[in-house]
Amino acid sequence: MIVLGAVVAGLGAATYYYQRDIQQAHDRIASGSQIAQTPCGPIEYAVLGDGPPLLVVHGAGGGFDQGLDFGKPLAELGFRAIAMSRFGYLRTPLPVDASPAAQADAHACLLDALGIKRVAILGASAGAPSSLQFALRHPQRITALVLLVPATYVPRPGGAPSVTSSRSTEFLIDLGLRSDFLFWAASRLASRSVIRAVLATPPAVVEGASPEEQARVQLMMDHILPISQRRLGLLNEAAVIPSIQRYALERINAPTLTISVADDLFGTYEAARYTAEQIRGARFVGYPRGGHLWIGHQQDVLNEIAQLLK
Repeated sequence: MIVLGAVVAGLGAATYYYQRDIQQAHDRIASGSQIAQTPCGPIEYAVLGDGPPLLVVHGAGGGFDQGLDFGKPLAELGFRAIAMSRFGYLRTPLPVDASPAAQADAHACLLDALGIKRVAILGASAGAPSSLQFALRHPQRITALVLLVPATYVPRPGGAPSVTSSRSTEFLIDLGLRSDFLFWAASRLASRSVIRAVLATPPAVVEGASPEEQARVQLMMDHILPISQRRLGLLNEAAVIPSIQRYALERINAPTLTISVADDLFGTYEAARYTAEQIRGARFVGYPRGGHLWIGHQQDVLNEIAQLLK
């Protein structure tokens, strides 16, 4: 009876905390954004700050909220951060053609709706392919390009995929796509596994980081919820990213900065370096340690981006 009572109490506590956290997540994404009706379809977006415009293109599992998380310190540095939800994320629907090229045209449609002629673009992780396509398809509209831990093409032996992922990554993403509760439970009960498999960062790096950096990681995990509202976007990433091809990088003329970390478990370091080598005048910044979330280098990364944009 004691064991049974403990189990019941544990389930009750888990239910309470899950319902509290998921309600907070739904409340967060229900406010702070707008919908632009464009020829490319409805696009959810939010704007933060004043100054030169910067389009923040989020990665897998993101949305306008993830864009705002990263855009906030840049807005404080004097930029106007425009964060949108890409195809299939939150309130932006998934069209029949959800390729990086189509997404790049949707970026242009959003800028048209906002009356913005030219913009700098920051493409993070899986947001990098559409950012590159924007630079190629709308060269007259881009002032600068930043690719952060980019999921972009790099030639690998035997034609292996440019971006790598483990079976545990696929398992946890599949788990999350089945249920908000299952992903919430994994993030609470097996946070080291989620940090490694989903955030592609060695857990030891996080455990040795400053309290501020640990809080940033926790915020990232919390803001994947509700994952059910990002399901279609994640499924589209799974179809697009593994088969990403080389773009005509030599045609890009915008000032370009690529940034990555050698122990990024998605393997973006080589891709970031290769991309910078192929774009005329581009600069590559690499760090030896910090994972996909560049732990320990947040301020350095912000300074590098601000330096290019200014």
